[in-house]
Amino acid sequence: MDEKEGQGASAVRVEDPWYDTPASGWGDVDGTGGRVPVTPPASAQQGESGPSTAEIYLEVQRSAAFQEVRRRYRRFVVPASLAFFLWYLAYVVAATTAPDLMARPVAGAVNVAMVAGLAQFLTTFLLTWAYARHACRRRDDAALELRWETQEMTRGAGR
Repeated sequence: MDEKEGQGASAVRVEDPWYDTPASGWGDVDGTGGRVPVTPPASAQQGESGPSTAEIYLEVQRSAAFQEVRRRYRRFVVPASLAFFLWYLAYVVAATTAPDLMARPVAGAVNVAMVAGLAQFLTTFLLTWAYARHACRRRDDAALELRWETQEMTRGAGR
């Protein structure tokens, strides 16, 4: 962490490892409103040997840690998406093929179709909560660790 001096000396800035990493240049404009060209680092221009950023990212993508994060992601998303799609499809099919069933009253003016429609919203919120919980418990720490390792490797490649 860096401490600022002078006005607002009590303000503390946390270093983000991606802050000083050049992106593709999106949104970078010069004083005249024109785009700023993205240039490679000086070390790459001088022809220093070492892994390029693309090689580093390919190495990370092939790593067991990255594959584990992706596997955990797929193990949740594929079944959850399939289950939700089938639930939605069942609602649509029931609404079109069994109108008498869907029109059956449940309580007062509320019928089966209204309850099932509201259940669609409820399952959307539950699925979102379950996804966020799964990501927090099963993937976020490993993904953050990969991010930091990748940042360190790209910093070393630029020297």
